[in-house]
Amino acid sequence: MANNLLVSEEKLLPRSVQEMSMDGDEPPSQYLVNGNVFGSKEDSSTLIPIPIIDVSLLSSEDELEKLRSALSSAGYFQAIGHDMSTSYLDKVREVAKQFFALPVEEKQKYARAVNESEGDGNDRIVSDKQVLDWSYRLTLRVFPKEKQRLSLWPENPSDFSDTLEEFSTKVKSMMDYLLRSMARSLNLEEGSFLDQFGKQSLFQARINFYPPCSRPDLVLGVKPHTDRSGITVLLQDKEVEGLQVLIDDKWINVPTIPNALVVNLGDQMQIMSNGIFKSPMHRVVTNTEKLRMFIAMFNEPEPVNEIGPVEGLVNEKRPRVYKNVKNYGDINYRCYQEGKIALDTVKMTDN
Repeated sequence: MANNLLVSEEKLLPRSVQEMSMDGDEPPSQYLVNGNVFGSKEDSSTLIPIPIIDVSLLSSEDELEKLRSALSSAGYFQAIGHDMSTSYLDKVREVAKQFFALPVEEKQKYARAVNESEGDGNDRIVSDKQVLDWSYRLTLRVFPKEKQRLSLWPENPSDFSDTLEEFSTKVKSMMDYLLRSMARSLNLEEGSFLDQFGKQSLFQARINFYPPCSRPDLVLGVKPHTDRSGITVLLQDKEVEGLQVLIDDKWINVPTIPNALVVNLGDQMQIMSNGIFKSPMHRVVTNTEKLRMFIAMFNEPEPVNEIGPVEGLVNEKRPRVYKNVKNYGDINYRCYQEGKIALDTVKMTDN
């Protein structure tokens, strides 16, 4: 299997996205989305306000209601009041940029192995028919700490590891608080969602870089998808926008707010909330001029945990929508590469 994938990766990725971008190459056919299910929706200039939630105010009923409304209608919001200063977030961005500015030979020390997701590199190839993303990324598991693969953690810049772990700890704390608040917003016990994640929930950091592309009309930085996680937090590029969310069948730009973190729910929260909270479809577009970077933090339940709709959200008026499931992350990833909607595969079937 690994050898076949190696041949496939060498065939599909003869040159890296970074190299093609620097030379101004036309994107190869493997990256083109026009005429494909992933490129079927047109851009929209429709202005829809992005919900802004002050995390520090979630003890109030008004802000809690705003949270419930945002997550049940769109599944995402911009989080402020998270106790991380703009200067601190700038420091996190800068450390990430310093790593990606290193020579290719230096970054090669942390290269992703074939058929693995952790490490530095482009898409993992699972099918010779998949549409590839115009991006390169460094993916690292942060928690549980004992499962960190330290050989893949950059030693240069020297403060990379400390900065990433500190930032991850702050984000994880915010996530846990948001999960408790989400439960309260639905009149559930605070641990109703958090308990399903388990004490060894999987927390990954992914630093994404989207270099300029000569044909942004044909290529996406990340093709449309919903996240496999329970909850995702994004630190956006401070200057270059590119994230879009699908609302009412239209792609809406998510603006950059320097001191805000974008929070979006993943499929596993839609399952646990019995479909009340939404896992939004989103994508990243490319441009011809500027490099774009963002850092994504994903938190999902332990793969061995069986998750399902919270019993308090299942009743005669709202029957169970989803089955209980284990290792949903793997289901989501395979469906994503095949152009399928992963949540549809775990829906309850009519008797």
